Amino acid sequence: MEDKLRNITYTKLSGEWATLNRIDYDYKFEDGSWKRLSRESYDRGNGACILLYNKEKGTVILTKQFRMPAYDNHKADGMSIEVCAGAIDKNEAPEICIIRETEEEVGYRIKSAKKVMECYTSPGAVTEKMFLFVAPFDDTMKIHDGGGLEIEDEEIEVLEIPFSEAIKMVDNFKIIDAKTILLLQYAQIHNLLG
Repeated sequence: MEDKLRNITYTKLSGEWATLNRIDYDYKFEDGSWKRLSRESYDRGNGACILLYNKEKGTVILTKQFRMPAYDNHKADGMSIEVCAGAIDKNEAPEICIIRETEEEVGYRIKSAKKVMECYTSPGAVTEKMFLFVAPFDDTMKIHDGGGLEIEDEEIEVLEIPFSEAIKMVDNFKIIDAKTILLLQYAQIHNLLG
């Protein structure tokens, strides 16, 4: 890639919650011509998410919470049903992050998680890479009700629902979060719930 890019400059447009940069750069096209291009890039760090599943009960743990950007785009999408997820702290391993977030958001203490994917959900505008995990759970792992951290202004409803219902919620557009759809389809393809 280095031979196709030169003169990269960054202009910080905002640094409120995350960082919005304008990146100007010269890009070499296949015909050999160079063109000066400009893109905006939203940098909020990387994230991790997890699908908790209980094979014996045939259930999965999901969350429901308000998402202002989704609401701003379409009012009916404001309450989002998603897998448990969170931002990776600086120098933190994705698995450590998701174990911490699982306890904070949904109240389950897990010892490990299996990474099944890494992906960008909007690589044309957002730098965030998501690390997707799965892990089994049972009732003995429940240590509190979950709901997120008050200091992070989180208000998270924890949902334990039949896996078959979660798949129907994708089909009828009640679940429209990409990372959640990916993990539910992963579970379906790999027959995690039997």
